[in-house]
Amino acid sequence: MVFSSIEFIFYFLPLTLIAYFLSPRALKNIILLLVSLIFYAWGELQYVWVMLASIAMNYVLALFLRGDRSIQDKTVVGIAVAGNLALLIFFKYATFILDNILGYDVVLDIHLPLGISFFTFQAMSYVIDLYRGEARVERNPLNVALYIALFPQLIAGPIVRFNLIADELHSRPTTVDNFAAGMRLFVLGLAQKVLLANIVAAPADAIFAADPNTLRVETVWFGVVCYTFQIFFDFAGYSLMAIGLGRVLGFTFPQNFNYPYISKSVTEFWHRWHITLSTWFRDYLYIPLGGNRDGTLATYRNLLIVFVLCGLWHGAAWTFLVWGLYHGLFLVIERMGFRNWLGRLWSPLQHAYLLVVVMVGWTFFRCETIDAALHMLARMFGFGGEGAFVGLDEYVNAEVLTVVILAIIFSTPLPARLFNALPVASVSALRANGSQFLQSAVVVCLILLVTAKLMASAYNPFIYFRF
Repeated sequence: MVFSSIEFIFYFLPLTLIAYFLSPRALKNIILLLVSLIFYAWGELQYVWVMLASIAMNYVLALFLRGDRSIQDKTVVGIAVAGNLALLIFFKYATFILDNILGYDVVLDIHLPLGISFFTFQAMSYVIDLYRGEARVERNPLNVALYIALFPQLIAGPIVRFNLIADELHSRPTTVDNFAAGMRLFVLGLAQKVLLANIVAAPADAIFAADPNTLRVETVWFGVVCYTFQIFFDFAGYSLMAIGLGRVLGFTFPQNFNYPYISKSVTEFWHRWHITLSTWFRDYLYIPLGGNRDGTLATYRNLLIVFVLCGLWHGAAWTFLVWGLYHGLFLVIERMGFRNWLGRLWSPLQHAYLLVVVMVGWTFFRCETIDAALHMLARMFGFGGEGAFVGLDEYVNAEVLTVVILAIIFSTPLPARLFNALPVASVSALRANGSQFLQSAVVVCLILLVTAKLMASAYNPFIYFRF
């Protein structure tokens, strides 16, 4: 079940909120844990045990940490990291390792549990932060279970550190203003997913499924542009929905996207894209490897290691590895001095550089094989395609063109600034002076548009279910 579904919006979410807000404070965490397990079991009933095993393992191991970085603590955190990685490697990478690394021509019948990359990283950070003294051990197993299984961020993040919500697991405000603000965020994220990402997904899927040699150059570029906006609004929209639902329930989740396509360098892009993942890799891998403390070459090595693993985190395929290595190489090149030279260029040229680099990278990310990605890239830059005849008119209609234009606009901060500038403050302000809430009118319109779109079309893909 995804957030952008009729079942979630009109059945699961209202029933969950009714049960949550009507329950006494002592039962709220239990209610949330139960509905989170139901949410996960809705699509992964046979793999609920995987998440429960992760919860149990990390909860028990955390109890053995003494907080003094002794041999016992090092052993415990080592077991926790190994156990979490073993779980992730078995379910996500076993076939890839056997086939591509060890040379066995075998495909194991292992299903990838939903959200395993997210809840495994979250569980691992809990134990590591306890070892580092950055969090306090939680002795209530229900609170640890809720931290790992909380349904708003369970499937696709953002990746939440335990110390960010540790206090809120015990006590959190549930106010009308928080509810209203959270629902506004949820609806805005839902609109990004349904009204933008889903619409550009159709031409993106069709163009990437076609033989690139039959496509004109502009058609291939249009497919990559559509995918560029699809993956952003798909994932950023889902993250915004998660943050909004967290706020409705009294939790404060971290920002996950900050308009990455307005960046002027790959370095800046990774400060804005999937922020909770990039900071996770920074804090738990890059810095422990030495970060930039051991000289220039060691820094470059550490960056490449981090981004190769970041690529593989997204999936067990060579395309993801190449995508991660590709971004790592650009980060190294920019650190070598290219970023300083780039900063002296006209600002639009810096943006153009970033967008071309990112779109070329998305081609590897989207294609199933390296060969397919190279064929797409060759056609993008004018090679091959003798007799290519399929033009934009095959994939572009008024709706798609309108949405692409809107996607360009909404990938910048301007619409959010205009929305936040509307004369709306809080529910209490409405009660006090009866001022008209234009934000509320916008939200209602978006709900109606989303509902109409979902009722009219069953096409509702979600990219990050793959990860």
